Amino acid sequence: MRVLVVGAGGREHALCWALAASPLLTKLWCAPGNPGTAQVAENVAIGAADVAALVAFATAQRLDLVVPGPEAPLVAGLADALGAAGIACCGPSAAAARLEGSKSFCKEVCDAAGIPTARWERFTDADAARAFVRRRGAPIVVKADGLAAGKGVVVAASVAEAEAAIADFMQARTLGEAGASLVIEECLIGDEVSLFALCDGTHAIPLGAAQDHKRVGEGDTGPNTGGMGACAPPPVLTPALAAAAMQRIIRPALAELARQGTPFRGILFAGLMLTADGPKLIEFNVRLGDPEAQCLLPLLQSDLLAALLAACDGELGDFALRWRPGAALAVVMAARGYPGAYLHGTPIGGLDRAAAVPGALVFQSGTDMRDGQLVAAGGRVLTLCGSGVDLAAAHAAAYRAAAAIAWPEGFYRRDIGWRALAAE
Repeated sequence: MRVLVVGAGGREHALCWALAASPLLTKLWCAPGNPGTAQVAENVAIGAADVAALVAFATAQRLDLVVPGPEAPLVAGLADALGAAGIACCGPSAAAARLEGSKSFCKEVCDAAGIPTARWERFTDADAARAFVRRRGAPIVVKADGLAAGKGVVVAASVAEAEAAIADFMQARTLGEAGASLVIEECLIGDEVSLFALCDGTHAIPLGAAQDHKRVGEGDTGPNTGGMGACAPPPVLTPALAAAAMQRIIRPALAELARQGTPFRGILFAGLMLTADGPKLIEFNVRLGDPEAQCLLPLLQSDLLAALLAACDGELGDFALRWRPGAALAVVMAARGYPGAYLHGTPIGGLDRAAAVPGALVFQSGTDMRDGQLVAAGGRVLTLCGSGVDLAAAHAAAYRAAAAIAWPEGFYRRDIGWRALAAE
């Protein structure tokens, strides 16, 4: 099989790493990739958002499958364009990708399918949004309706904080058109987890669960980020709760999209809040998470490529994934200053030492090679992943690997998995 992975982050490095192990694979590319993906795939200098160039490359290379990592090309219609060219894509159509591309569409699907979620309203007028917040009080959640690269959600602890978010998104347009309309919803209380499902338009099978750590600071303090680490499986998501979420959230969404004539194929990511009333949906994403992918894929024993092909072919009905026993934990190393302004081009060493730690893997995201030296080229730069017989062993491996990295300008949280470890 000739396969292209689309994207340039740690998630895409993990996808390439997993796909490279498949006996079905004959050739693997990554567009645009990074120095880490270049170790297991051939990088192609095509941006993840360049749909026309990606389709042209896929056609010229007679690809059998394209695996998009990020959401933006899916929302822009990559799967549709590849389908028109006769090339399989393990990702949803643009219509189905609105689950992530539009917060209000996601909520409408939830309402139509009876999916438990926060009470919400949509606003296109800032004054009306402010009046709603004043009536409802805080805490309250303000979300930009469109894609905002993970920066469009504010969990406001006060009315003033919510009003500031409304002004930023709707009036200052800090997120561009993504903030032209808002979804404002009640603040759910509980433990937050990420549940993944592989879907073929009709069937959905579990693709694991993880617990992300969004805040930049230890003890879950400071501003939100794209994710500073994750652990899998999260002890708080018991098998019974996971089964309930599949039955009440994932499968009803799949059925509703099929009813609307836009069947969902690919990876469906449900951000869940485990409330006192059971799992409730925070939001849907239409791809693997980052850094969740980096700790989920090392636990997958089944052939990832075979599973993705089954999803494309509508053959997941009798498909069962096998998982390695134990746990995994991923620690993100970021450039100092992230998620604000950060330094670029600082040299990084020690990756070989980190990879030599038993049970450890090193995934690259915001990196580049300059004159033979690996340098930082983004905010989140490396993910150090450890796996072991339990979460404590995975934690030890990941942090031994992190300590082996020589990068004074980098930093990482030293408490990833703290809630899960306390629950074990």
